[in-house]
Order: sequence, then C-alpha cells, then structure tokens
Amino acid sequence: MKKLLVAASLMLSSALTQASDISLWEKSTLNEIVKRGELQVCMEAGYMPFEMRNKKGNIVGFDVDMAKAMAKAMKVKLDLRNTAWDGIIPALLTAKCDIIMSGMTVTAERNLKVNFANPYIVVGQTILVRPELADKITNYRDLNDPKYVVATKLGTTGDIATKKYIGKSNIRLFETESEGALEVVNGNADAFVYDLPFNAIYSSQNSDKVVHLDDSFTYEPLGWAIRKGDPDFLNFLNNFLAQVKGDGTYDKIYNKWFASDEWLKSVQ
Repeated sequence: MKKLLVAASLMLSSALTQASDISLWEKSTLNEIVKRGELQVCMEAGYMPFEMRNKKGNIVGFDVDMAKAMAKAMKVKLDLRNTAWDGIIPALLTAKCDIIMSGMTVTAERNLKVNFANPYIVVGQTILVRPELADKITNYRDLNDPKYVVATKLGTTGDIATKKYIGKSNIRLFETESEGALEVVNGNADAFVYDLPFNAIYSSQNSDKVVHLDDSFTYEPLGWAIRKGDPDFLNFLNNFLAQVKGDGTYDKIYNKWFASDEWLKSVQ
C-alpha cells in the first residue's frame, strides 16, 4: 500500500510540474512571437555600425541583420521599432517590443531590470582627441584634469566610464554620439569618449580632424535584453547565438559590418 501511495505521489508531482511548465511556456514571449507571427525589436538607429539609417531611410546595421536572421529562424516577420535610448528599457518592460537588440552593454544595474542573453560581441570605451593634443593625450589618464573638456553620450556606458575614470575633467553630456564627436571636430571639446566601433568608423571618416586612441580602457560585453521570468525565450536566444556562430552566419554578418567599410556609401 505504501509503495502505491509513493508511486501515486510521484505521478501527481510529475503532472503538476508538467502543468507548471506548460503554463510557463504559454506566458513566454517566444510563444507570443510565434503566435503573433512577428518579432518586435527595440533599437535606437544611431549607433554605427550596429543600427543606423541608410539613404533610403531604412534602418540597417549589424544588429538589424542579426534580428533578420533571428526572425527567419523563428519563421516570423520582423518589426524594427526605433526607440530613444533613455526610454528603451521602459519600452521593453511595458511590452512595446519583445527584445532589445541595440548594442546594449551588459551591466549589473541593467541586469536588475532585464535579463540578458549570452554576450554576442565585446567592445570597450576608446577616445577621440583633437589632433593638436595627440602628443599630450595618449590614454584616458591624461584627460583626468579640469583643463580638459571631455564629451560623451548621456546615459551610456561612455557616460559612466568618463565619470569613473576621468571624473576630474570638464564633462559635457550629449543626446547623441554624433553631437558629442562633432564637439571635438569643431574644437569645442578636447576629447570624446565612446564605444570602439563608433569611434573607429568616425575617425576613418574624419582622419584629419580627430585622432583615435583605439586601446579600449573598459571591458564591455553587449547582449540582447528581454523581460525577466522568461526561461524559454532566454534558452532560445542562447541556442540561436551558438548556432549562428557555429554555422558561419555570424561571421558573415560580422565581416559585412566590421571588416569592410563598403556599407558607408549607403548610409546618411
């Protein structure tokens, strides 16, 4: 009799666990995406080469191509939702999109609000300086002085790193990375701190107006962000990333946007 009770208890426990798993899947964003037939992605179209507008006004870039590959794997349509950076996490949390794919650095502070899939690329902060200061400023430590004006983008890890490592400088914050970099070009700032990919591209376009100190002084993994409490979606994203890195899709997209500058001709 005791064995029968134990067996019955185990069967009931298994059934309850299975029901719980099914309930969790029903609530999953991944399930919603499949049912809807559309992947809704939040990104801010202003971070070369991750996402930006081309001459036709379409959003293109590394993250866009990764999102296209993801939607194809899901067998759904793709809806890109251009979102201001300071509102991009609130947009995700209020279900205005399914996922953030926008060059977002994984930080402990952000991780308290959202969950991140495994990092898909690693970048760091570098510096653009005025050419006439290239001999005086060779690393971030040289900028840690009140006599220098340092620009960066508001609310980004560039903002955080500048305040942490170059806090004695005269820091000026801008809404977009282009505005901040332009301050150096126009002579209104001595340096601009921002992510390596953007600074590398910007310096190649303005080689006579800025000097790029391309040794990153921070370690910043970028990851896709989703709402908390969704293990099924997180599992899919990590497996998707492993697959595209294994089958050559990732390398193809990476080489298109980072190993070549041909795309520069098509952007605004």
